[in-house]
Amino acid sequence: MKKTYKIDVDCANCANKMEEAAKNTAGVKDATVNFMMLKMIVEFEDGQDPKAVMKDVLANCKKVEDDCEIYL
Repeated sequence: MKKTYKIDVDCANCANKMEEAAKNTAGVKDATVNFMMLKMIVEFEDGQDPKAVMKDVLANCKKVEDDCEIYL
């Protein structure tokens, strides 16, 4: 299952850090961040609860870029 989320991030480098953090989160099959559109597309592994996984994704993204935001 894929879902798209609106994000708030300041620069393209920070967006790349967020993408890597999301990809390395348990329950995420793949993630893509589009800095120009301020969107994150997350593909979840089968059987995962997107809401629970996205809380972990947000926590991981805040570790690398503390002023970023993902609108869940």
